[in-house]
Amino acid sequence: MTVLTGYVPNAFGEAALSHAAQEARRRHEPLLVVNMSRDDVLADAHRAPDDQLARVGRDLAELGLDASVRRVEEGSDPAEALLAVAREVDASVLVIGLRHRTPVGKLILGSTAQRVLLDAPCPVLAVKPA
Repeated sequence: MTVLTGYVPNAFGEAALSHAAQEARRRHEPLLVVNMSRDDVLADAHRAPDDQLARVGRDLAELGLDASVRRVEEGSDPAEALLAVAREVDASVLVIGLRHRTPVGKLILGSTAQRVLLDAPCPVLAVKPA
């Protein structure tokens, strides 16, 4: 089993990463960090730069965790990308950062977090920055 987290380069991604590291340590399981970059846009704010992903890997190694970092670059649906990886690695838990959205925002743009919460094949831990 594997602890899986979705990582975006912001406070929500850092909160998810921190809680996922704690879960991996508590469960004595490897940690897989996934950064998803949409292939249908020229610039994606959720795409972490290579140097930032390398830093994430180094930080987790310094904590003594069995961790790996993966970027998913195919597809345009972050929820489906995370769910596919969760099924692939038989995730024991999926940790995501959660931000508040207005009802209208969810209606117009959908909600990645909502889809993950409803469709994940494993428990989901949704966290917010402190």
